Amino acid sequence: MPLFTEDALKTYLNSSTFRRALALPEEVKLVPRLLAQGECNRNYLITHPVTGKKLVLRVNLVSQMHLPDQIGYEYRALKALAPSGRTPVPLYADPAAPGLGNGLMVYEYLPGRPLCYERDLPRAAALLADIHSLRPGQEAIDQFLSPEDPIGAVLSECREMLGHYLDSPLADPKISRSLQEMLLLGQQMAEEAPAFSGYRCIINTELNSGNFLMNDAGDLSGKAGPGKGNSGDHLIDWEKPLYGEPAQDLGHFLAPTTTFWKTDSILSRRETEDFISEYERAAGGRFDTGGIRRRTLLFIPITCLRGLTWSAMAWVQYQDESSGAPKNPDTWKKLCIYLSPEFLGRIREEYLT
Repeated sequence: MPLFTEDALKTYLNSSTFRRALALPEEVKLVPRLLAQGECNRNYLITHPVTGKKLVLRVNLVSQMHLPDQIGYEYRALKALAPSGRTPVPLYADPAAPGLGNGLMVYEYLPGRPLCYERDLPRAAALLADIHSLRPGQEAIDQFLSPEDPIGAVLSECREMLGHYLDSPLADPKISRSLQEMLLLGQQMAEEAPAFSGYRCIINTELNSGNFLMNDAGDLSGKAGPGKGNSGDHLIDWEKPLYGEPAQDLGHFLAPTTTFWKTDSILSRRETEDFISEYERAAGGRFDTGGIRRRTLLFIPITCLRGLTWSAMAWVQYQDESSGAPKNPDTWKKLCIYLSPEFLGRIREEYLT
């Protein structure tokens, strides 16, 4: 893991390079406050001494996409997404900041709470429809990874992640066999589906409830924007964006491995169908949604496999004391649940057969 120290962060924030980039006065010393700590990033909060605006400092420690410039990739994604009004506006990035892991990015701080599945689904549908309707120029599109076969790319990722578990001496043979069998079922589903050739847009691919900022103080009049949602709602954490099909985002958002991750919610079939209908209405003809229901219902089980195989890989990594990676007790609890025979059996029975 690249070197990161708190002292290096404080030194960098008070350097002339950083001060000039953000128009900071020389005489004011910045003191960052830890906002959130994940497996791959550290987020800090500062207040601009001139404008009074709160800013997020994001330090990348590990690239989930195995990119040489992870922070730059995320920064460019946010630049391309800015016209949607639904994502944080990026202000600055330095992929070579010394002592700061894989680099640092600064973007605007946005208020809000995590998404609640029991009451926020229509607002989430409007938010995603607004983002997916964005049509960036070709120069922006060329900056994104864009798998030709979206489902095949996810399954390939699943096989790679599962390999970490299968190769570990800690692996449970029963869990290994169950995951391998489920992956075969997902592969069969993918082979039976026609090749994708529809509408593409910028997609997030990591739509858990904690990446939504629902702003209840925003415009709830129904006239807030094209999607008729709350214009104060935003989607953050654009670490793994792709130029792909919107159904991949919808499938990830609705999958039980996603909804249960930060909450205890698993959506019913009716709630899933109603959300897709709400999304189609929110799209309002701004892009082609033909076939999106069928593709979303296919991506849900494929996303479950992605969540389960990632959990298997992470379960092994969490027990490697030499990795030095931060470990979250809530994450460990969910990893154990996801790899339990009961949870695996439920996913197989309800989504893969």
